[in-house]
Amino acid sequence: MLQVNNVSKVYEGKVAFRALSEINLSIEKGEFVGIMGPSGSGKTTLLNMVATIDEPTTGEVLIEGNNPHSLSRDELAKFRRRELGFVFQEFNLLHTLTVEENIVLPLTLDGKRVKEMKQKAAAIAEKLSISSILTKRTHEISGGQAQRAAIARAMIHQPKLLLADEPTGNLDSKASKDVMEMLAYLNEQEKATMMLVTHDAQAASYADRVIFIRDGKFYSEIHHGKSRQTFFQSIIDTLSLMGGDDSDFSPIHRQ
Repeated sequence: MLQVNNVSKVYEGKVAFRALSEINLSIEKGEFVGIMGPSGSGKTTLLNMVATIDEPTTGEVLIEGNNPHSLSRDELAKFRRRELGFVFQEFNLLHTLTVEENIVLPLTLDGKRVKEMKQKAAAIAEKLSISSILTKRTHEISGGQAQRAAIARAMIHQPKLLLADEPTGNLDSKASKDVMEMLAYLNEQEKATMMLVTHDAQAASYADRVIFIRDGKFYSEIHHGKSRQTFFQSIIDTLSLMGGDDSDFSPIHRQ
């Protein structure tokens, strides 16, 4: 599904900065993969390459065998809209729209019929337990509900790959748990392929495996066993071995 081959990223300037060095990564269809590392490790740069927001300096990113970076500007915009789903720390909902209108935005841009959009919005809202807030505006709902609405918007067109960047960063412990359980549910039930960038060991423990990056390079990888509790502890242990500033992680983050 996703293949990152020998990708490096150098940002030019008065002093060139190498954000990533020869990263290799593959994610299978239906897999849920977490990416962790200290601040400045290159994890968001990696996400941006996969999201086609940024281009690799060397190497290539392939999604289902195709390199989206070779598309024209218009084709790339369409590819992003149809093939990828995005969930961010800032929910990025439009305050002038209702929750339902926010959720169907990707379909609106593709010119889908209103009846079809409403049916799809109702179906995904039910899965995410937000049917009761579809007519509300964003200022009338909680942070957890806003993030669920953002997930619904990201999933409504059944993207090939869902990219989540710190999706629990602005949420309290209960809302964080709810959101991660929702992503895990979508991964299991809808077979959604997911890539999650997070500082939060608790959030990462919902993934099938976690890849650690330090100083722009691959550091290590651990796999989810039978117990999420044991996996969580393995993530904590790896983070402590990596070092980094205490503020870089929220490892003892709500069990």
